[in-house]
Amino acid sequence: MLDSLQSSLTVASSGLEAQSMRMRIVSENLANATSTGRVAGADPYQRKTITFDAAMDRASGAQLAKVKEIGVDTTPYRVEYEPGHPAADKAGYVKLPNVNMMIEMADMREVNRSYEANLQVVKQVRSMLGMTIDLLRS
Repeated sequence: MLDSLQSSLTVASSGLEAQSMRMRIVSENLANATSTGRVAGADPYQRKTITFDAAMDRASGAQLAKVKEIGVDTTPYRVEYEPGHPAADKAGYVKLPNVNMMIEMADMREVNRSYEANLQVVKQVRSMLGMTIDLLRS
């Protein structure tokens, strides 16, 4: 029984770590949602993406969540007419990041829920381990 509890704790911990990394990526995207290029016609910040994969943990035999890749979103940049902007091209257009605030906020909400779910598993496992130790003492 302790092996299965330890395995559950390992899986939940890997989920916490993966979601923590995902939150960092979402936060970076949100922080750079208005970051344009520094010079005229330069490319702005490009939205980052994260991909997960399952990896077998040989010690516990459990499937763990691991970050497979941190990539970039290849959707086109938004373009707005702002002739006085330092990053405007000769025609007066500025390239803006391909970050959609609504998508990032939805991702952040999903990350938060996934993180909380994994945290609940950790709390439940700790509680069960405590009860098991109490039973062994009696």
